[in-house]
Amino acid sequence: MDYKESFLQYLQIEKRYSVHTVRSYLNDLDQFFLFLTAQGQSSDPLPVTSHDIRAWVVSMLDNNYSAVSVHRKISCLRVFYRYLRKEGIVKGDPLEKVSLPKRKKSLPVFVEEGALDNLLDSYTFGDDFAGIRNRTIIEMLYLTGMRRAELIGLRNNDVDLEDGSLKVTGKRNKQRIIPVVKSFAERLKEYMTVRDGTVESANDGWFFVTDSGNKLYDKYVYNTVNRYLAMVTTIEKKSPHILRHTFATHMLNRGADLNSIKELLGHANLSATQIYTHNTFEKLKNIYKQAHPRA
Repeated sequence: MDYKESFLQYLQIEKRYSVHTVRSYLNDLDQFFLFLTAQGQSSDPLPVTSHDIRAWVVSMLDNNYSAVSVHRKISCLRVFYRYLRKEGIVKGDPLEKVSLPKRKKSLPVFVEEGALDNLLDSYTFGDDFAGIRNRTIIEMLYLTGMRRAELIGLRNNDVDLEDGSLKVTGKRNKQRIIPVVKSFAERLKEYMTVRDGTVESANDGWFFVTDSGNKLYDKYVYNTVNRYLAMVTTIEKKSPHILRHTFATHMLNRGADLNSIKELLGHANLSATQIYTHNTFEKLKNIYKQAHPRA
């Protein structure tokens, strides 16, 4: 039986995982069975034991994999063997007695408000299509908190400027509505006008497109964000996801409640959103130390 092929269908159809997640899971699975083969064992998943998985964990740590990477790869195996048990292919769980290294908890990195204000209020992006598109990408990520894949997947009919809202399709095809302030709605209208007057070829309804009218791609968005953030901040990581962290942190710092931020970000549960409270608490501690006479 081709377990990998049936697992692929399970991830795509039943779990409705994104293309990126499915690819990562299959790569992790391949890596595990290549490890077994290198140890002189069969690549059949049925006889795998907890000893085999612990040996893989040790091997990854010996090869300087981070604890986060190890957890992610073992998470893939958990989903895989949960699927095999669900299908009645295996009875036991070889991961039941597998201990994993502790993950170092780190606070989400974000850009200071003043730095982004400086970028969006003082920097000239240019009046041509590329300049207006680049500014709109930065603002879209910062003003909505959406993920890079969600921005790229945005379609024209997802943007309702009359209602002032965006329909965003997130992980596992879950949709949510994000409000758009009037000033940003004007920015989006300007972008669409310039885009439609510049790009001649059909774009299949994608909201963000390249100069040739094709759907925008991951690397372009990453490079754009990285280049402009480098002008206003010295933080090491300058990815589109940093603007998502920044959106959540700034909202929380200005009084937004955690549940509202959870809904705007499209998190499945509140625990994923609560990490942003740590940034706020650190800010409160600093204010306390500076302001209290006995601190």
